[in-house]
Amino acid sequence: MKKIVSLMLAVLMMIGCVAAFSACAAPTEGDDADVVKVIDIPLTEEEYAFAVQKGDTELLNALNAFMEDIKEDGTFDTIIDKYFGGGTPTPVTSASEMKTDGSQLIVATNAAFEPFEYKVGENYYGVDMEIMALFAESLGKELYINNMEFDAVCLSVSAAGGSYEVDGVDVPVSGGVCDIAAAGLTVSEDRAKILDFSASYYNASQMLIVAADDTTFDACESVADVEAILNSFTNSTKVGVQNGTTGALYCKGDEDWGFDGFAFETVGYNSGALAVQNIINGNVKFVIIDEGPAKAIVENVNEAN
Repeated sequence: MKKIVSLMLAVLMMIGCVAAFSACAAPTEGDDADVVKVIDIPLTEEEYAFAVQKGDTELLNALNAFMEDIKEDGTFDTIIDKYFGGGTPTPVTSASEMKTDGSQLIVATNAAFEPFEYKVGENYYGVDMEIMALFAESLGKELYINNMEFDAVCLSVSAAGGSYEVDGVDVPVSGGVCDIAAAGLTVSEDRAKILDFSASYYNASQMLIVAADDTTFDACESVADVEAILNSFTNSTKVGVQNGTTGALYCKGDEDWGFDGFAFETVGYNSGALAVQNIINGNVKFVIIDEGPAKAIVENVNEAN
């Protein structure tokens, strides 16, 4: 009888050990795990700047002088640290109504581009928004933030305005309604035809976002490595971008920018976050967007999932 009892105890102990090992080896539902990641290879070299209406030298000179001042006194570095170095962001409030009597600095932005411009509740945050708040103060003006689709930002500042396409329908944009475009805006020859750019304030690049378990680009060490793989895809592969951005031009190709484009299908979204969510949903394979927003979106999406 003692032998039988001993044998039963031994079997129970083995079962317990196997169960314990299984619990440690296999993650259970609810364990923390990233769902997306950034391929940390800059695909382009770009410069961000603010932009004003063509020929508005008074505002442009004031803006450039202001930017020089905040760089010299350390204010600019302090703002950058809030979003890239672990500092605490400062909320920015906008006037509730836009006025056309000259008492306001009217800023055009797309507040879906963290860490340069985004919203939490009714407050705006971001590098650009904090700079614009201080610039408005230096001019003795009230700040009004005109939050719009990115495609409309440049058009709303330019004198002529224009239109952009959404699902095959042209959306008209009135020109000259905003004073400054502050939207993580990349300097380009094409945009410089209708706007005057300030001195650049940030070096940027496009980066690739993929599912966390996707190993397609893991062995890549250079832009050439990444682009060789991108060039291998046909239109059966879908890549998400934010509409109107440099990432969209990089994917589709643009002669003025020197982008050859790719054969995969480029799918446009109103925000980078929505594009990345569609990796998780299985609607696109990858997303290409600016480095700063790419890393912020990935961090937020991983925390949320």
